[in-house]
Amino acid sequence: MKEERTLNRLKKPALCVGALGLAIGLWSFQDDLFQISKNLDVFASVYKEVNLNYVDDINSAKLVKTGVDAMLDGLDPYTEFVPESEVEDYKLHYVSTQYGGIGAGIFLRDNKVFISDIFEGFAAQKADIRQGDQLLKINDIDLAGKTNDQISTLLKGSKGAAVKLLLKRGEEAPVVKNIVRDEIKQPNVVYYGMVYGNMGYIKLNKFLENSADEVTTALVALKKNNPNGIILDLRSNGGGILQEAVKIVNLFVAKDVLVVSQKGKIREKNFSYNTVATPMEPNLPLVVLVNGRSASASEITAGALQDLDRAIVIGQRSYGKGLVQQTFNLPYNSLVKITVAKYYIPSGRCVQELDYAHRKDDGSVIKVADSSIHEFKTRNGRSVYDGSGIYPDIPVKQERFANITSTLISKLYIFDYATLYRTAHPQPIDPKTFRLTDADYADFTKYLQGKNYTYTPVSEKILNNLKTEATKEKQFTQIQAEYDALKAKMASNKQSDLQMHKDEIKQVLENEISSRYAYEKGRYEANFKYDKELSEAVKTMQSKTQLASILKGEGSFKVIGKPVLAMTGKKEKEDND
Repeated sequence: MKEERTLNRLKKPALCVGALGLAIGLWSFQDDLFQISKNLDVFASVYKEVNLNYVDDINSAKLVKTGVDAMLDGLDPYTEFVPESEVEDYKLHYVSTQYGGIGAGIFLRDNKVFISDIFEGFAAQKADIRQGDQLLKINDIDLAGKTNDQISTLLKGSKGAAVKLLLKRGEEAPVVKNIVRDEIKQPNVVYYGMVYGNMGYIKLNKFLENSADEVTTALVALKKNNPNGIILDLRSNGGGILQEAVKIVNLFVAKDVLVVSQKGKIREKNFSYNTVATPMEPNLPLVVLVNGRSASASEITAGALQDLDRAIVIGQRSYGKGLVQQTFNLPYNSLVKITVAKYYIPSGRCVQELDYAHRKDDGSVIKVADSSIHEFKTRNGRSVYDGSGIYPDIPVKQERFANITSTLISKLYIFDYATLYRTAHPQPIDPKTFRLTDADYADFTKYLQGKNYTYTPVSEKILNNLKTEATKEKQFTQIQAEYDALKAKMASNKQSDLQMHKDEIKQVLENEISSRYAYEKGRYEANFKYDKELSEAVKTMQSKTQLASILKGEGSFKVIGKPVLAMTGKKEKEDND
C-alpha cells in the first residue's frame, strides 16, 4: 500500500506536466489562429481602402497578386501563387506537356514572328513549315505588335480544329497553309538510340507525367541491341514529379530498396519511397550524366543511383535543390504551390545548397554553411556529402563558348545561316556523320561580311575602366602609350577570332544545320561526336576494371566531391577554379 501511494505521488506531477503541456499547446494554437485572423483582416482592409480611395483606377486582380507574390517572396522561389489566368500554362510546364497546336515554336525579332522549332511528326512538319519561316497572319489576324503569349494562344486550340496561316520563306512570295491542329504531346524522353561503343543512350528532359513509362519504352528498345551499357542523360533536366524519379531508379535497382524520403514540419507530409517492382536492368553498367542545371528529381535519380553504388555519375556538380513542393487548390480556380518538405536520398543526405531560412540582413540568400556540411556513406562505404548538390564520380570540366561564338548565336547569325544552308542544299544529310567543309565555313564567313557581330570582352571592359579611373586621377597621359598598344592588340585578336575559334563555331553550325533536316533528333546526333561527357561515359563503361574500382571506392574514388575540402578551408578556392 505504501508503495502504491508513493507511485501515485510520482504519477501526479507527470499528469500535471502533461496537462500543462496540453494547455500551452492549445494556447499556442489559439494564438496562431488569432494571428492568422488578424493579419488577414489587416490585408483585406488595406486592399478595400486602396481599391475605394486610390486616386487612379486599379487593376484589383493585379493588386492582389502583387501582394501575395510579395508575401511569398521571403520564402523560397518555388513557393508561388498561380492565378486562374495562368493555371493552364502552369500545368503545361509542371505536370503535362500535352496541348492542342501545330507542333512548332516561335520567336520575335524586330517586331516580326519567325518559326524557331519544328516538332517532328506533327501538323507543321507535315505541311512543310520550316525553321526560319516568317509567320505573318493566323486566321487572317495580323501579328504585328502581338506578344509571344498572344501568338501562342492563337496557334493553340482544340485537336482537329482548322487554322489558317500566312507564311513567308526568305524572298519568296507569302503562301497560305491550311492545317489541322494536332494533339501535341512533347515527349519527356526527347531522344534514345545506340551510340559508339555499342552503348544505349537515353536523353530525359523532364520528370513529368509518363516520364518513367517513356524511359521504360526506350530501355526495352535499346536492350534489343544487346548494349554494353546504358547512359541516362539528365543534363539540364530541371526535375518534376518525385514519384517518376522513384520509378526510373526502380528500372535499375532491386525491389524494396529505399530511394528517397521527404521530411517536413507536418508529419502527414513525411513519406519514404521504396522501389516496388523487379528491376528491368539490374546488372548492365550504368552512367548518369549531370550538369549545373540538373535539379530536383534529376538529383534524386542521380543521387540515389550513386548512393546505392548502382551507377557512375559523370559531368559537373548538380544544381542543389533538395526541396519538395505540393500544389493546393484555392478559390476561383487559382492555386498555390508550397514547399512542404526536404528530401533525403538513400545515404541520408539532403542536396539542398541554399539556406532560405537563414538569410543575410539584406535579405540575400546564403549557402549552407561549411560547418553544417556532413559526411554520409554510400552502400559500399564511399564518402558523400550533403548541402551542395550531387558531385560527379568523374568530373568533366564544362567548356564555355568563346565570346565570338556566343555573339554569333545571340545575334541569330548561326540560326539564319542554317536556314539559308537548308535552302541551298535540299538533299538529306546524316547528322551523325555531317561535317562542314572548309569551303562551307568560308561561305559562312563571307555571309558575315558587313554584319555587326562586335562584342566587348571582359578584358576590354577592364581596360576601359582603367582609362576612366586613370583620367579621373589625371594619370592617363602617363599610361596612354601602353593603353593604346593593348587596345590595338585586342582589336587585332577580335578580327582573327573567326579563324581562332573556327572548330567551335563549326560545331555549333553543324548542330543548327542538322536540326533543319532532322529536327531535335538531328541536334543530338550531330553533337555526339563532340560530347566530352558522353565520350567519358563510353570510355568508363568499356573499362570493367575502372568501373569496379569507382563503385568499390578504391583509391581516389573513396571520396566523392569537393565538400570534403571545405572542411580544410579549400572550398572557396576549388569553387573558383
